[in-house]
Amino acid sequence: MPRARFNLVMIATLVGAILVTLVLHERKGDWNNLAQTSSMVTSAILTDPCLNSASLAAAIEPMAKGEIAALKGTKKPVQLPDLRLEVAKQSLQLSSMQGRVILLNLWATWCVPCREEMPALDKLQARLGGDHFEVVALNMDTRNLERVPQWLDANAITSLARYMDPGGKAFQNLRSIGKVSGLPTTFLLDSKGCLIAEMAGPADWASEDAIALIERAIKG
Repeated sequence: MPRARFNLVMIATLVGAILVTLVLHERKGDWNNLAQTSSMVTSAILTDPCLNSASLAAAIEPMAKGEIAALKGTKKPVQLPDLRLEVAKQSLQLSSMQGRVILLNLWATWCVPCREEMPALDKLQARLGGDHFEVVALNMDTRNLERVPQWLDANAITSLARYMDPGGKAFQNLRSIGKVSGLPTTFLLDSKGCLIAEMAGPADWASEDAIALIERAIKG
């Protein structure tokens, strides 16, 4: 369904529900309140940045199979907390990446399954990374940070930018809203920064199933 038509359908449905409620409760003479409520509902719908993300999440969910079968579509997409990341000694916010589909992967050098999936994430970035998509492999190490580039170099991980969370705040922020309990954890964000799918545990992100799903997410 085209996005504009989807918006109109949502508005009509909610306004219709308000009308039915008023009739059922015989709240005569309440049309001014109805108009005000309808206006507020319409405004909320049109300004919700994740309004149309639910249809994309639903579209990609059946594509989560094979090597990425554990990826779960988000029923009600929302934006994640605006995490602060460090890369090349520069600080940036997660929100600054909007405009691209983001595969946000939380990993650490001490996490064996994290290390095992890192080459696949590197291949995914090499194949699809660019103006419309990026793998953001966010390292969770908080001690001996020199080990991170050493491990990446030793394992020929060359396509991924070296995002860091040296203070551990990103992990804490996500854990506080129940979005992460262990590593690796991966989030798929659409171009508006809305969470449309997530996975706990490793996957082969260079598989054809993963490539097809990411390409569909990029298409929007």
